[in-house]
Amino acid sequence: MRPGLRNLITDVAGVNVGNAEDHRLRSGATALVGDRPFVAGVHVMGGAPGTRETDLLAPDRLVAEVDALVLSGGSAFGLDACSGVADGLRAAGRGFAVGDQKVPIVPGAILFDLLNGGDKGWAENPYRALGRAAFDAADVTFGIGTAGAGTGATTHDLKGGLGSASAVLESGITVGALVAVNAIGSVTAGTGPHFWAAPSEIGAEFGGLGPAVAHDPAAEPALSKRQGEATTIAIVATDAALDKAQATRMAIAAHDGLARAIVPAHTPFDGDLVFAAATGARPLTDPHADAFLIGHAAACCLARAIARAIYEANARPGDRVPTWQKRFGNG
Repeated sequence: MRPGLRNLITDVAGVNVGNAEDHRLRSGATALVGDRPFVAGVHVMGGAPGTRETDLLAPDRLVAEVDALVLSGGSAFGLDACSGVADGLRAAGRGFAVGDQKVPIVPGAILFDLLNGGDKGWAENPYRALGRAAFDAADVTFGIGTAGAGTGATTHDLKGGLGSASAVLESGITVGALVAVNAIGSVTAGTGPHFWAAPSEIGAEFGGLGPAVAHDPAAEPALSKRQGEATTIAIVATDAALDKAQATRMAIAAHDGLARAIVPAHTPFDGDLVFAAATGARPLTDPHADAFLIGHAAACCLARAIARAIYEANARPGDRVPTWQKRFGNG
């Protein structure tokens, strides 16, 4: 397993990502848009999710493919970012065909960033416009760290952010992850700089510090956020030809990576959720072995992407928690 060319989810051919953020608002949105419709699945393990159009991703539902997936800040207000992406898709003539109409199906998930010091006194919900801007910005390159849906995110004691990573398997199948990290849990061990995700790190993509050498595994975590204030939301993608059931299994497996990178994870107060996307460009040569390896790669990529989100976050005036770089790095 090796990273793709960009070490981003867009190493999966046919997938583009766009970010839009408002630093005065301290929030933003991120859209993953396919060149063509793709198979999608979802799995929720957190106790406080906020979602749109996720029920239709179940394997027994009518709609087989979607055109985009959205991650957004803003709590329930952020679900309107999906409407902005739907506007962009409709303008492009894309969507689920019903008679002479096309209805864009845009599942999405949100995180809570309403108490991070940003200006939330809007007269009109800003997230529809952020969603449309993210759709318009969709490309194979995009920013991580303090960007898009991760702009106003925080963790237990460090600034959160948007992260991404990819892996190319020996079979040639590519897997990638995209995540907005806004967790109750911690991404680093104890009070030190070492990431929980370190065993999954490839090269020095988040500092190359290796695993923590001294940490009390019996230490009990502090509850640093209140009910409803946290959530880590993610997308894992592959160019493999998966059906909706297989995509759902990929999303389930990816949650292992979330739990390896955030401690604790999947709490009653987090809305932890993973979408899966499969473009179908590469047929499976061995349905059992390939599905097994894709799930493993999705978990590894998601763990790496979570650490990269925090490692790449940058400081902004008025931050209520420090960035990893400010506390442990070079600024």
